[in-house]
Amino acid sequence: MKKSTQVAIGGLTAALCLLLMFMTGLIPFSSYVFPAMAGIVLIVVREENGAGTAWLTYVVISILSLLIVPDRQAVMLFILFLGYYPIVKPVVEKFPKPLAYVVKFIFFNVAIIAFYYVVIYVFGIPDLLEDFGNFGKYTAYVALGMADFTFFVYDFLLSNMEHIYLHWFRPKILRKIG
Repeated sequence: MKKSTQVAIGGLTAALCLLLMFMTGLIPFSSYVFPAMAGIVLIVVREENGAGTAWLTYVVISILSLLIVPDRQAVMLFILFLGYYPIVKPVVEKFPKPLAYVVKFIFFNVAIIAFYYVVIYVFGIPDLLEDFGNFGKYTAYVALGMADFTFFVYDFLLSNMEHIYLHWFRPKILRKIG
């Protein structure tokens, strides 16, 4: 692939990611959906330009998001997990399948717990778990279980998006412009 095409892919994907991040807050639950979609876009950079460029793009998007995106929860979700996970996913999946799932869930749970504390103590956003109602002393466990289920679905969808990109979009569309 030509260098100019690689630069164009990097620039367009970064712009698309920033647009998605900036759109958070427009639709209910978009604070979670748009950062996940922005992370999915980084699959293109990883596949076309390599993991090093994907990491650089992730860092640039993270910094710019901190500066221009008003939804701090969305920015923290992108920075702490959803932005880099599509880059590290292929590396983790080289492990045997059961170990890969354990590593994925450890990554995710550490990131979600870090997200929770950063949002509350660094950004001063009120306790997120108050929104879940009165589950009593099990609120944090119920919330983490729901997040783990959501991550499982996201990981499955991310695998399918990678497959579609590699086996349909890349050969049929990108080959024509490269």
